Amino acid sequence: MLDLTYETPKPKIIAGATHDWELVIGMEVHAQIASNAKLFSGASTEFGNEPNSNVAFVDAAMPGMLPVINEFCIEQAVRTGLGLAAEINLWSAFDRKNYFYPDLPQGYQISQLYHPIVGEGEVMVDMEPGISRLVRIERIHIEQDAGKSIHDMDPNMSFVDLNRTGVALMEIVSQPDIRGPEEAAAYMVKLRQILRYLGTCDGNMQNGNLRADVNVSICLPGQYEKFIETNDFAHLGTRCEIKNMNSMRFIQAAIEVEARRQITIVEAGGEVNQETRLYDPDKGETRSMRSKEEAHDYRYFPDPDLLPLEIEQSWVEEIASSLPELPDEKKARFMKDFLLSDYDATVLTAELDSAAYFEAVANRRDGKLSANWVINELFGRLKKDDKDITQSPVTPYQLGGIIDLIEHGDINGKIAKDLFEIVYIQGGDPAKIVQDRGMKQLTDTSAIEAAVDKVILDNPDQVEKAKANPKLVGWFVGQVMKATGGKANPKAVNELIAFKLRL
Repeated sequence: MLDLTYETPKPKIIAGATHDWELVIGMEVHAQIASNAKLFSGASTEFGNEPNSNVAFVDAAMPGMLPVINEFCIEQAVRTGLGLAAEINLWSAFDRKNYFYPDLPQGYQISQLYHPIVGEGEVMVDMEPGISRLVRIERIHIEQDAGKSIHDMDPNMSFVDLNRTGVALMEIVSQPDIRGPEEAAAYMVKLRQILRYLGTCDGNMQNGNLRADVNVSICLPGQYEKFIETNDFAHLGTRCEIKNMNSMRFIQAAIEVEARRQITIVEAGGEVNQETRLYDPDKGETRSMRSKEEAHDYRYFPDPDLLPLEIEQSWVEEIASSLPELPDEKKARFMKDFLLSDYDATVLTAELDSAAYFEAVANRRDGKLSANWVINELFGRLKKDDKDITQSPVTPYQLGGIIDLIEHGDINGKIAKDLFEIVYIQGGDPAKIVQDRGMKQLTDTSAIEAAVDKVILDNPDQVEKAKANPKLVGWFVGQVMKATGGKANPKAVNELIAFKLRL
């Protein structure tokens, strides 16, 4: 493991009218478990199907229908817990959370309040190179999702789509360790990355497969440290929950808005009410949704249709043995094996597909050169075309071929960029393209020397200026490269010009 020293970031400070304030944030992230079937039925979880087409009798709460646990969903939850270095509870149980809503046919949600399947864990959140924060995970419990109410199809009626009803969710609950909007977004980014590496959630926030409830409170500087020492919430302000956030940008904006709202209330002598709020990005404000319910408001009780869930330690160990290399481990290995900077390794390991692409390119090649081409040329071009790495028209084999030509001295940097563009648009084998199109770098010293002599002879005034100011030698290099169609070896050109001008 690479030995890295991290610096803990400072908390976000917000200036009020009379005091400076710090933020305290906890998050409840709802991650849809990657599974073809729902938590308690065999109905499909495929997104985008016709409304109410992914519904089994038990999802629709038909009389006499009983839930049957999907073992794969349990395995995915255990895998997630292991990926977050969390305690796996071999004994857990399901409870009924009772409330009425039109898209909840049963009139209750099956969840895990008292005995969750996963206990305490942690996430190391990277803020920037060398700056990180440890966010503690309190628990992960499994629950079923509700359906979707649709209010904008008719002015007089609402519609209900039950396709999502019964889909398996993991609720990942953090401790109130997050200290600012940027850190909250970074936590979501890191958590999403880990889930995608594990294959337990696709992290698609647009489809609602990953969303967060954000709990925000304020405190005076120094009070958070007292909370950490005593675990006494009296040192923190009253929290408000911002519901169903599915955008990193909106998470940051909503926290800023809500924090300033609370500061205004407290500094005016008022009290913040504990409640659930919604963020309106158009108005740039949060608004009250309902008073914050406590556990007793939901009348939780053990689900009578489901026995407690007992799993074997040997099964947990079997799942642990199949875990993939996780982002932090992969990043450390890339830095060690390919001599990459923290920044480059972070960019390349952000997505599993990107990391696999880079590793295929860098195999038996210069790691830093490979990273530069993947990050700067390929990623830049893909971003311009609004494509991701899975849609790249340039394969790792092709990009590796371009790098081989550079390392062997067959082409220089300028030719390589022209070659990359040809391969990106037209495809083909890089070596064959260079051969067929006469793109090979000019390494014949006599030919390069002839071009250098001509440029010097034709520009006596520039010669005198360059002798007085050697930094102007770059002008001669540019002229020689232009005269040779960019094919001259830049190193040879620089050496010849320096020699000819006696610099």
